[in-house]
Amino acid sequence: MNLTLTRRASANGWTLGALAVDNVHQCWTCEDVVPPDGVKIPGRTAIPAGLYQVVITWSNRFQRDLPLLVDVPGFVGIRIHSGNKADDTEGCILPGQAHTAGGVTGSRLAFAPLFDTLQDAIGRGDVIGIDIIDAPFVEAP
Repeated sequence: MNLTLTRRASANGWTLGALAVDNVHQCWTCEDVVPPDGVKIPGRTAIPAGLYQVVITWSNRFQRDLPLLVDVPGFVGIRIHSGNKADDTEGCILPGQAHTAGGVTGSRLAFAPLFDTLQDAIGRGDVIGIDIIDAPFVEAP
């Protein structure tokens, strides 16, 4: 299974993204600001663009299984979980049904079907990859 996260340039202290599953728009995302090359502020900057494997593991912080991005350079514990604004992310990816000037909305409602899709894929033995791209994108309908 292939996830593609296309991120817009950061604005207003956060980064908007469009997440697709096998080339079909799934949801919007909220992340911290994408930093200039080589600059990382723990808990305040987004992860680097790139291709990462996604697994599902237990999160001690959230006390439940959650998707985890593997081997993100300079970061640990990068997950996909519910939240609405950059203050909720600490480098993680927050899904949402819609977006506003300050973040995403309907995060739990967007996360649930995404998580089910990922669990189903892993149950079938699929390897899940996420390709994070810093590029402009066109709004999905």
